[in-house]
Amino acid sequence: MRKLVLATTLLCTTTVTFAEPLNYNILNIQAEASREVSNDEMSAVLYIEKTNKQPSELANQVSLLMNQGLALAKKYPQVQVKTGPQRTYPIYDNDSNKLKEWRARAEIQINSQDFKAASNLISELQQNFQTQNIQFSVSDEQRKKVENELLVDASRNFQQRAQTLAQAWHKTSYDVVNLNIDTNNNSAPAPMMMMMAKSRVADSAVSQDVSSGESKITVSANGTIQLK
Repeated sequence: MRKLVLATTLLCTTTVTFAEPLNYNILNIQAEASREVSNDEMSAVLYIEKTNKQPSELANQVSLLMNQGLALAKKYPQVQVKTGPQRTYPIYDNDSNKLKEWRARAEIQINSQDFKAASNLISELQQNFQTQNIQFSVSDEQRKKVENELLVDASRNFQQRAQTLAQAWHKTSYDVVNLNIDTNNNSAPAPMMMMMAKSRVADSAVSQDVSSGESKITVSANGTIQLK
């Protein structure tokens, strides 16, 4: 009997995994540029707060004073004026817990780059309104202008640091792997409280001199370089 020999061929598949090339001479750098800028925008919040046992009378009283305030503001076209939040709520007696009266509060918000006009308007409004706060800040136009200039300065500072490090490590040049520019300036406006006695204002609406101060604007550049 002839034997039949079956030859079986096994096919082996080998998977070769190539390691990703290592990145050498990688450095992280951070640089920034900043400048003190004079605040050129003034904003303020003024309010009236009245109480009355009759809500309808209270509403009329508040509406009358608000209309007078808005009409007065028209004398100052350099000042942007808008109405703020307005609310009416009940006041209860502490002992009996019964409704005692109603209280209403309404706001006028002003904003201007003309400090003199804004101060004069505030002084006149204080005949009926109280000043909640006054703040100074850098206007959007001024901020964008300064930030654009600081973008260049921050980029140059980044390049200078990169070049300094390259020389320190005895390298002739470098490549920028990534670069992030941050212009996020969320510094709070400089506050100024300006409260004046109502009787004094009523006699003569004298505007108060103001000092706007300065704000610091900063642009930062941070990224990664590879020395060559």
